[in-house]
Amino acid sequence: MSDETVTVAHGSGAGKTREFIEDRICSRFADAGGDPDLAVGLGALDDGAVHDLGDQSVVVTTDSHVVSPLSFPGGDIGRLAVAGTVNDLAVMGATDPLSLTCSLVVEAGTSLDLLEEILDSMQAACEEAGCAITTGDTKVMGSGEIDGIVINTTGVGVLPRGEHVPDAGLSPGDKLVLSGPVGDHGITLLAEREGFDIDGDLTSDVAPINDIVDAALDTGTVTAMKDPTRGGLATALNEMVRKADIGATVDETAIPVRESVAAAGELLGIDPFDVANEGKVVFGVDAADAEAVVEAIRSTQRGSDAAVIGEVTADNAGRVVLDTGFGRRYLSEPEGEQLPRIC
Repeated sequence: MSDETVTVAHGSGAGKTREFIEDRICSRFADAGGDPDLAVGLGALDDGAVHDLGDQSVVVTTDSHVVSPLSFPGGDIGRLAVAGTVNDLAVMGATDPLSLTCSLVVEAGTSLDLLEEILDSMQAACEEAGCAITTGDTKVMGSGEIDGIVINTTGVGVLPRGEHVPDAGLSPGDKLVLSGPVGDHGITLLAEREGFDIDGDLTSDVAPINDIVDAALDTGTVTAMKDPTRGGLATALNEMVRKADIGATVDETAIPVRESVAAAGELLGIDPFDVANEGKVVFGVDAADAEAVVEAIRSTQRGSDAAVIGEVTADNAGRVVLDTGFGRRYLSEPEGEQLPRIC
């Protein structure tokens, strides 16, 4: 009998999480049954599963959302739950969600006014994303049995068969495109939670990004997509190159970071590249289409700062090289968990 226990680091979204899922979960459930119509299964560790049915593909994703505080500048746990699930569908290529579920777990003693505000926020986010919650479940736990509110949402989308986009599809020569500034959500949550009085406008980026993905897909050849949530941009890029068994070089000066986020990150000792974003996308794009895709993203409501940030390479397989302008180093995944309960 092992005396090992689950640690906060197992939920970081980086290496510890991946190891935990692969060793404890995928070993038991990945692609169970050998379903020939399962185009993307659990073992792929992508943002959703893809089931081929006739001439269509059904994309399914699920996520449980825990955040402290429940409300924060730019959003709340309700907006986070809807946007997070819509975005996971979108980066698989399913930008027109068919249905969302909502499982709501509430601690006894929670303010009904607060709960209604969160549900109103979920409704508004659904309208923004063009989707609806069509089924769900509600549980109430005793005071102290959970911390506030937990929301699980599952999303379903439909695509023409074979048109899903994996996160493992990068090829040498592809350009890496980022839809906007990084670090907004994670830095904002930490500052709000700890009550730090930091100059500058810190606001979470939590928002549906299906319109941004639509703009990219309609404009050029997108080879891979990922939303850089837990573990931030650094983890998303490392996962993408590791799965494709190629490398990448990224220009640090090309990565957009808001001045307020950079300043707060420096003060707090946290790299904006390492923390969660909830309204951004990293794309792999065919080099010939990269500039057109960037311009298309910039035409959307939240894509004005989109940029080409790097290129996929045949060398340094499984590694991301960060060109700082003064030298080069590997951009590694963050270790442990700097910001518990932010998504």
